[in-house]
Amino acid sequence: MFDTQTLAAFVGAGLLLNITPGPDVLYIVGRSLSQGRTAGVVSALGISVGCLVHVAAAALGLSTLMVTAPLAYDVVRYSGAAYLVWLGIRAFTSRSSALAVQSLARVSHWAIFRQGMVTNALNPKVALFFLAFLPQFTDAARGPLALQFVVLGLIFIANGLVVCLGYALAASWLGGWLTARYDVHTWLHRAMGALFIGLGVRLALATRR
Repeated sequence: MFDTQTLAAFVGAGLLLNITPGPDVLYIVGRSLSQGRTAGVVSALGISVGCLVHVAAAALGLSTLMVTAPLAYDVVRYSGAAYLVWLGIRAFTSRSSALAVQSLARVSHWAIFRQGMVTNALNPKVALFFLAFLPQFTDAARGPLALQFVVLGLIFIANGLVVCLGYALAASWLGGWLTARYDVHTWLHRAMGALFIGLGVRLALATRR
C-alpha cells in the first residue's frame, strides 16, 4: 500500500512529533512522578486509545471529501497547511527551561486511563493535527483512502505509545532529575517547528491526489 520512502518519512516524522514534549507527555510524566510507573503506563494507554477517535474521524471525513467534494477538500487542505505552519512557527520560537509538570492528586488507575482517553479524544487541537498531518502521506493510486488513513493512524498511535511508555518509565526511574533536564527539548521543539513548516508548505503546494 505504501512505498518504503513514504512509510519511512511518515514514521520518522511521527516519532519526532511524539518525542517532543507536549500536554500528553506532561500528563504522563506527572502521573508517573505522583503515583509511580504503573500510573504512567496506564495514562499512556488511555491517551493512545483516545487517539483512535481522531483516526476514525480522519478516515471517514477526509477520505469522503477527497473523493466526493474536491473543493471542500481543498479548503481543508489549505487550512491544514496554514495550521501546520502556525504550529511550526510556535514550536520553533518556543523557549522552555524546565518541564512544567504539575503535582496530580492520586486517583484510581481506571480514573487515570479514563481521564487520558477522554482528554485526548475531546481535544480539538489533536483533531486538527490529524486532519492536517495524515493527508500528507496518502495517495488514491495506492488503494482505498479510508484504509490508508486507518493504517497510518494506527502506525502513528503505535509509535506514540512506545514513546509515551518510555517517558512513563523514565519519569518513574529518574524522578526530579528528568524535570530539570529540559534544555534538549528546546532543540526538539525547533526540529519539530521546521518539520511542521515544511509539511505545511508541502501540503499547500501539492496537487490534489
